[in-house]
Amino acid sequence: MKRLPRCAAPLALGLVLAGLSLPEVAGPLVRLLGMQTGTPVPAGRLAWLARHHLALALGGFLLAGGAGLVLGILATRAAGASVRGALDTLAAAAQAAPPVVVVALALPVLGFGAPPILLALTAYGLMPVMRGTAGALATVPEDVRAAATAMGLTPTQTLLRVELPLAAGPILEALRVVLVLAVATAAVGALAGAQTLGTPIVVGLQTQNTLALVQGAAAAASLAFLADAAWLAAASGLGRRLRR
Repeated sequence: MKRLPRCAAPLALGLVLAGLSLPEVAGPLVRLLGMQTGTPVPAGRLAWLARHHLALALGGFLLAGGAGLVLGILATRAAGASVRGALDTLAAAAQAAPPVVVVALALPVLGFGAPPILLALTAYGLMPVMRGTAGALATVPEDVRAAATAMGLTPTQTLLRVELPLAAGPILEALRVVLVLAVATAAVGALAGAQTLGTPIVVGLQTQNTLALVQGAAAAASLAFLADAAWLAAASGLGRRLRR
């Protein structure tokens, strides 16, 4: 029996939840459960919000992923060994603050819109990438580094050609986690006035529109599962190419 690819489960869940977010499906379901309905969110509006939601999430993912990679690499270099403890504490403190709190604190300084949620996504995703990168690089055997140096590679060449390829698996998994977190968490951007799939959720709570709330929640969850499936499919394809 052929084994299903890793992306199959999140893809299936994402598609089911995407279907559930449609007004033609969510409406009858809400009525069947005896909940109070309201004005549905049109499918076109959901698609527009999904595009903005995804763009915001990818922006936060790139910021968190880039900063986490740089700090993780720095923590494993001789020059950064003395500040590794401080970096780890900083990353842990950044993730300890819930994104909603970060958004609320950033509003007076950054104003409404995308900047507060980008800051929150960066802070929330920093620690997994930094620790994942540092931990993965620490597993590279010292004799491998020594062999690379003996071959005449510079420290930068050793990092790029030897260490990072050997540590790629755990680093990619850490980035995958942060991507899913960013897509799922970007919904709180609606509290700062950003147009995301959290907007129907907030409106539904404010107006007791259960239908809009269910649609927004299902669409946001669907986008997170679909992003996970896309990452797994891309990683699987890259792995096959590298093994050839």
